[in-house]
Amino acid sequence: MTEIDPKLAEQLSEKELTAEEAFNKIATGVKKKKKADMQWGDEFIEELNLSLAKIKSRVPLKNLVFFTRQLATMFAAGLTLEKAMSNLAVEERNPGFKKTLEKVAEDIRRGLSLSDSMERHPGTFDTLFIALVKAGEVSGSLQRILDQLATYIEAVHDTNQKVKSALYYPVMVLGFLVGVMAIMLIWIVPKFNEVYQSLGSELPAATQALVTISDAFVDHFGQVMFFIFLAWIVIWFIALTRRGGYIIDSFKLKFPVFGTLINYNIYNKMTKTLGILLGAGVPVIPSMRLIQRVVNNKVYAKALGIATDYIRDGYNISAAFRITEKFPSIMIQLISTGEETGEIDNLLDKASDFYAKQVDAMVSRMTSLIEPLMIMFVGGLILLILVVTYLPIFYIGMAMKSGM
Repeated sequence: MTEIDPKLAEQLSEKELTAEEAFNKIATGVKKKKKADMQWGDEFIEELNLSLAKIKSRVPLKNLVFFTRQLATMFAAGLTLEKAMSNLAVEERNPGFKKTLEKVAEDIRRGLSLSDSMERHPGTFDTLFIALVKAGEVSGSLQRILDQLATYIEAVHDTNQKVKSALYYPVMVLGFLVGVMAIMLIWIVPKFNEVYQSLGSELPAATQALVTISDAFVDHFGQVMFFIFLAWIVIWFIALTRRGGYIIDSFKLKFPVFGTLINYNIYNKMTKTLGILLGAGVPVIPSMRLIQRVVNNKVYAKALGIATDYIRDGYNISAAFRITEKFPSIMIQLISTGEETGEIDNLLDKASDFYAKQVDAMVSRMTSLIEPLMIMFVGGLILLILVVTYLPIFYIGMAMKSGM
């Protein structure tokens, strides 16, 4: 006889939840401690475990989209969820995702719902994915919502990729610049220094400073690389904390030019997510908690938390957003119009389209402006280093005289 997983038995023995209670459970997450009783270390460990789970269970987007669409097709064709999941697990080529699908199929076979089965794999299926699946189960429109979910994932990913492409170029150029400077400091400058020392001439101040930097870099290369790696680890750990993550996210939003692009991308994702949740029948409070968790920015997550409290106290969504003073007036006006007309999900979708176009326009402008500016910056800096390096050669006559 198959032994039942204790966690599974606990879930199966729970009382039947109402739809809103189920969505609240998904949105807030299942915690052993109440949030008010959680210590700083508990929150940090929770964030760290979730981050490591996502890294360990990372699934390529194309696999997730294909899985979602195929599941919708099989379910619409009349296959049971357990049979559909088993078939998809057999066809899946990604080893990690294949193992997850097999476990989900096994849990469904044992009596869990699809959303509850997926909830046991937070590294693969995020809270938004699970909530929409739950909405489909509650409303009886799982196939339609799975199709919408696949389209949503693709749309959000495309916008994120456009933002990342705008950020990748300057980062890659700066990385190239750092590599060139490292090569010059490690190999080229020391060779010139040997020639200068053999001539016995006094170096210009700028060249002497460059030689000093080169010697220090070569002598302490291991320590420099270690501290760079250590700094990256420390920043990553700080970003997992509530206060540290808030400071880092605030800096990102205020960074010249790129901050505006990041803001637009957040507005796009937030309105699209809220629109699809409300359109799928998820209640307002759980929807707000869900977008608070998926917005990936602690500044806006805090603002959404404040707005959620106001909505719980009786304010409508647009009024709650306006009180936080964190959201643009265009978004608030569209939400207000949607509340008045009863078409809030459609108006949120229009707001999402507006910000997606803003992202596209900014990426195009930034690409056309950043490329020549970065080329000029890199060229100018490399030229400066070369001039400083070759500066003593301009006085080679004096150097040779002093060496005779």
